[in-house]
Amino acid sequence: MADKIVNIENVESVEGSEVRSNFIHKIIEQDLEGGVYDRVHTRFPPEPNGYLHIGSAYAINISYSAVQKYGGLFNLRFDDTNPTKEDHEYVDSIQEDMKWMGFDYEDRLFYGSDYFERIYDYAVMLIKKGKAYVDDLSPDEIREHRGTLTQPGLESPHRSRSVEENLDLFERMRKGEFPAGAKVLRAKIDMASPNMNMRDPVIYRIQYAHHYRTGDKWCIYPMYDFAHPLQDATEHITHSLCSAEFIDHRPLYEWVLNECEIPTPPKQREFGRMNLTGVVMSKRYLRDLVLNGYVDGWDDPRLPTLRALRRRGYTPEAIKHFLGEIGISRNESVVDVAMLEHSIRDDLKAKVNCVMAVLRPLKVVVTNYPEGMVEWFDAPNNPENPELGSRKVPFSRVLYIEQEDYMENPPKGYFRLFPGNEVRLRNAYFVRCQEAVKDENGNIIELHCTYDPETKGGNAPDGRKVKGTLHWVSAEHAVKAEIRLYDRLMLPEEEQNPNAEDWKENLNPNSLEVLDTCFIEPFVQGAEPEDKFQFIRNGYFAVDNKYSSTEKLIFNRIVAMKDTWKKNNK
Repeated sequence: MADKIVNIENVESVEGSEVRSNFIHKIIEQDLEGGVYDRVHTRFPPEPNGYLHIGSAYAINISYSAVQKYGGLFNLRFDDTNPTKEDHEYVDSIQEDMKWMGFDYEDRLFYGSDYFERIYDYAVMLIKKGKAYVDDLSPDEIREHRGTLTQPGLESPHRSRSVEENLDLFERMRKGEFPAGAKVLRAKIDMASPNMNMRDPVIYRIQYAHHYRTGDKWCIYPMYDFAHPLQDATEHITHSLCSAEFIDHRPLYEWVLNECEIPTPPKQREFGRMNLTGVVMSKRYLRDLVLNGYVDGWDDPRLPTLRALRRRGYTPEAIKHFLGEIGISRNESVVDVAMLEHSIRDDLKAKVNCVMAVLRPLKVVVTNYPEGMVEWFDAPNNPENPELGSRKVPFSRVLYIEQEDYMENPPKGYFRLFPGNEVRLRNAYFVRCQEAVKDENGNIIELHCTYDPETKGGNAPDGRKVKGTLHWVSAEHAVKAEIRLYDRLMLPEEEQNPNAEDWKENLNPNSLEVLDTCFIEPFVQGAEPEDKFQFIRNGYFAVDNKYSSTEKLIFNRIVAMKDTWKKNNK
């Protein structure tokens, strides 16, 4: 069962360029000090059958940071031993995402399929040693023979085949003389082992499928548990770091290396997987969402894939900081997604320009402001970072403010606009509400206000104070844009139906809201995809890198100014 992490007191962590010690590093240090290895060599071995997500980044960072700390080597190796699910699309996307994150593998790019001949030779070696045999049992029969956690398995009737017969059958399997599923090659270990993975596991199967790299050269393919340790050994990996789900596979990993007589074999060591609250992390579930149209592809900003986070507006620096803060747990953990959101706020707050944007506009006419007149006010681009300079903001007779900034009958403590009340327009003037114009249905469509010309810059010479300050944009100069507000993809745990027949019944129906008539000050004109801004009071936003264009700007909300999830979902 996953541990719930609410802080970082119970984990050992690794952060940024100064990598703090953790239990993985202690293992590495012991091996270096004991002379087991003379340097550290790690790898990230993705299967090219999907897109990287933040859980992948967590795993990469563990291996990559160890190399950063100890000055070793880091490989990217595609574990492409299953041709039915692999594609160049995923190979390309994984490389692109790793480079964007700054996980530099330089010229150390490898493919498991390049080792097929060598792995085949190792299989032949096991047969000659009497450690592997060709089995004719069907997959269902193999499963039935495997036994249970409390009962030993049954040996296959083909387990006693001679070395010569096994060599002949295995060679004929390679030549394509048998149909798919007719035969497999199994390791001969122990059908009574308490570890189910050691009960004569299948190490080769017949599969007639076109491989994206080797074409139709092969019709037999090694299983992951057999190929992986041999791939590690071929690349001289020292520490094969993987998630804790593989801890029961470690004896098989070591058995393969030992029986294949690998000198100075790599060590498999495990860490706990990381999950995020309210976030779908399962590759199978993500694929379901994408293929069935619940989301807008693998880069939908509600997903945890790296390209989705990039499209939403997250930065590599924020993601790495988050990974450093949560550290490394030995057990599977669940981290509050608010920690990730805090990291992006913290990363952007002094980096990006702050502008005024009205998401749900309400028209305001300043009735005593001269028609046709325009003034330009100075505004700091980022109050926390003077080095970002300032900009000119236009002010005119017709403005837009947020609909929520006016109430006809406000409650006590409401300090924005209401009949007769005066507020400050940021960097401009004091204005007082005189009248609300309504349509035939009673909806407020326009406000009439007056301004005090003596309050230019937002201060009154007579010293009077106002409690409300509003952001606004000039209607004449505003840039019209579409803004997409994203929320958690899953409903809060307390609102989910535990008896739902389909997990997708617990998707949040309000995870995306599209506002197609928003107005932003002209500073954003010409903004490029992935440019980021703080929209004052509304949060941090990025120009969408998929659909935005010079004709139509589209912004994605990266994160609100503060966590409103609990407030909005009570």
